Amino acid sequence: MYFRSEVDSTNDEIMRLNDRTDLEWAILFADHQTAGRGQRGNTWESEPGKNLTFSLYFRPVGVAADEQFAISMAVAVEMTKILRPYVGRAKVKWPNDIYVGDSKIAGILIENRLKGNRISECVVGIGLNVNQIRFLSDAPNPVSIAQITGSEVDLSRLKRRIILRLGRMVDSGGYIITPRLKSEYMSRLYRHVGYHRYADSTGEFDARITDVEPSGRIVLKDRQRQLRTYAFKEVKIIL
Repeated sequence: MYFRSEVDSTNDEIMRLNDRTDLEWAILFADHQTAGRGQRGNTWESEPGKNLTFSLYFRPVGVAADEQFAISMAVAVEMTKILRPYVGRAKVKWPNDIYVGDSKIAGILIENRLKGNRISECVVGIGLNVNQIRFLSDAPNPVSIAQITGSEVDLSRLKRRIILRLGRMVDSGGYIITPRLKSEYMSRLYRHVGYHRYADSTGEFDARITDVEPSGRIVLKDRQRQLRTYAFKEVKIIL
């Protein structure tokens, strides 16, 4: 485990560390990020010393480029398991935000390097809202563990739990796509039961989730029983 008081981005810092030390796998935590980033190019708000911002670096074995979403599935599932003693049953909002109820408690940003048609290196950046009570950005629906439980969390203890579970995932090859991993991911999807409101480039519509492909594309079925398949950023759920 590595720790920094302040970095621009934990993803960037752990890659710089790897360039110097040739890591097999490691986790780097930072008290504060000056340029932390999330999906869709968003920044990640985190009050220094209140939350956990960290990155996992590892070298996946046996993950084809067209099945790289298995890593997202595995990390998202592990994060729900890490959080369960604190907040109960968390959900995964496709592709890999972590929700409690209708509020976002964690964000995940995965950056892969390819060698041929395989993933050679993977960096998983995670921002987890833990003890922050007030959020000042215009993010629409953040929530923290402390807001849910009404009490502060021991950050050191939570860090140990994260290191244990993510380390076990890496060592066991738990990021390889299997029927069990797919089932665990699908069962944890936010709003995976029934019809919900979505929006794409043509407008809003009602649909239900029927599948998530190994590439990460989501398959929806609308009320006219038409299947609609989307890559990330091509569709969004209306909250």
